[in-house]
Amino acid sequence: MKNIKACILAGGRGVRFRPYTEIVPKPMIPIGPEEKPLLEHIILWIKKYGIEDFILLVGYKWKQIRNYFGSGEKLGVKISYSIDEEPYGDTGGSLLLAYKRGLLNKETLLIWYGDIIAPLNLHDMIKAYEEKNPDALVVVTKKYKIPVGVAELRGDDIIDLKEKPWINIYATIGILMLKTSILGVIEEVLGTKFDIMGDLIPWLIKEKYRVKAYIYDGLWYDIGSLERYKKFNHNKLLEFFQEY
Repeated sequence: MKNIKACILAGGRGVRFRPYTEIVPKPMIPIGPEEKPLLEHIILWIKKYGIEDFILLVGYKWKQIRNYFGSGEKLGVKISYSIDEEPYGDTGGSLLLAYKRGLLNKETLLIWYGDIIAPLNLHDMIKAYEEKNPDALVVVTKKYKIPVGVAELRGDDIIDLKEKPWINIYATIGILMLKTSILGVIEEVLGTKFDIMGDLIPWLIKEKYRVKAYIYDGLWYDIGSLERYKKFNHNKLLEFFQEY
């Protein structure tokens, strides 16, 4: 665990959460019966598995996040911050900027998108990472629930309709492990504004880096929009996180 640094992406403007994020940054949105910030739940879950060195990649209304978490002492962890600035942008640019500032001082990064709740077993994931020794280990689920109805057509006749069905695909959920050294070569090919899942991982695959999947069968929630937040069962967190 000493060679792993947890990087949480917490710098977005939260446009799908407006008007609330005009006042509060999305990672500070309260969830669960105790109404703790979303980001606090993520930090405590990761800490449960012995990872205590965190960096928060922040931007929009970042002072609210820093003022609440500080150095991490009250949660029993160490927290540093990398504040977004031009010309670096998007999730990959934020990560690259932290690297260039010398803040990613561990061999391996655990990258976690700051609007994802997933009580996955990090001991198992880290074990898989150590056994496979990949350049990147990406968490995927075996199925995904489409947020819209799906119609089956014959000509213009609807012969079947399924409302928000589950489909059998390997869906990414915004959690991965990455060798830190990869960031040393990435700017010259992807620039300073790129997406981790949309640009960095596809580039690694194209360039024949070792990109492996960690298949996760458990529940997970994307709290990335106001609509999803309203539908989230906050009492579910008692089942998810009762042990931390």
